Amino acid sequence: MEEEPPIYRLPHDTLHQIFSSLPLRQIILCRSLSKFFLHLLSAPSFLHLLSISHPPLHLHLLALRHRHTPHTSHTSHTSLSLFDPDHNTWLHFPLDFLPFHSPLPVASSHGLLYLWAQPKPKPNANPSQPDTTATKSLIACNPLTRTFRVLPHLGSAWSRHGAVLVDADHRVMVLTELAALYCHRTPKWLKFSSNLPSKPRSPLLINHSAFALCDVGSPWRSQWKLFSCNVAATPSPSWSRLERHEWGDVFDVLKRPRLVRGHGNRILMVGGLKSSFALNAPCSTILVLRLDLDKLEWDEAARMPLEMFRAFRESTKFKVFGGGDRVCFSAKRIGKLALWDRCAAEGEQWRWIDNLPGNGDGLYRGFVFEGRLNAVP
Repeated sequence: MEEEPPIYRLPHDTLHQIFSSLPLRQIILCRSLSKFFLHLLSAPSFLHLLSISHPPLHLHLLALRHRHTPHTSHTSHTSLSLFDPDHNTWLHFPLDFLPFHSPLPVASSHGLLYLWAQPKPKPNANPSQPDTTATKSLIACNPLTRTFRVLPHLGSAWSRHGAVLVDADHRVMVLTELAALYCHRTPKWLKFSSNLPSKPRSPLLINHSAFALCDVGSPWRSQWKLFSCNVAATPSPSWSRLERHEWGDVFDVLKRPRLVRGHGNRILMVGGLKSSFALNAPCSTILVLRLDLDKLEWDEAARMPLEMFRAFRESTKFKVFGGGDRVCFSAKRIGKLALWDRCAAEGEQWRWIDNLPGNGDGLYRGFVFEGRLNAVP
């Protein structure tokens, strides 16, 4: 029988004192060493020690959403994959503390992770035939403290078709052609019609306002416009087109535009830069535009270097995710992510992220995860 490592026999209080001197990202790495370290470094007594012996501990990471397909939608995922741009490393947060089946992370804000999940199957159930009728719940959790809370129940259609948006006040919106708004100060959802002209694309929730792109064009030619909604308005918020004459043709220069939350009170709009206004004009690169919501003025934030764009040129579509001054780009068969990183120590830079979880040949989606030990679900 293999002998137990000597460190396992040390008093937990002593180990807590030793590990509390490490940076937060090193503590996360140590959690993945074994079940012993996972439980040791997740214990409430250790987390309390960190909270009183350290300044507020934050991690700014890029999280990947699981790429569920019709054949894998019931696979039980047990960890959240995150990339640390500052140290060019991957981290993995176990989700096994959740008493749910097949958790699907979809959003995050100020230390809390939001995910859809199903109740775990009954003990006598056949694991190869999961219960497809089980209704998914929306859950808020802190993977650092391994605590969670189930949000008020929503129907199954919301989990299948809704985009989950969260703001700094942990106000949650689930948006489809209809919309449901949940404020953490009241234990219920406020439902209202979206009155949008088309399905909202890449919606965002910023400072009590929601934003989304909608196609107001024809079946033959897309025409994208920006819509906004004051979610604090009662009793029934409504959407309206946000535009200025000074913006000119800002929405016409991009092919397949997407919105990403920018730094502060700003929105990023990302898409292929059209070489002309012709119907099927090719793109010359990927452009990042920035809207200042205080001044309602656009400017150019960045454009992808041509040598990097060559990898995306043959892709019919690409995905964009991130936030602030870090944006990731994903496309099929590339096997890596492109990253625009304005926070880099060396100044603004474009670089590749390698060693993606899985086979790396698909479209990856994700969001920014700001880990906080003091975030309470």
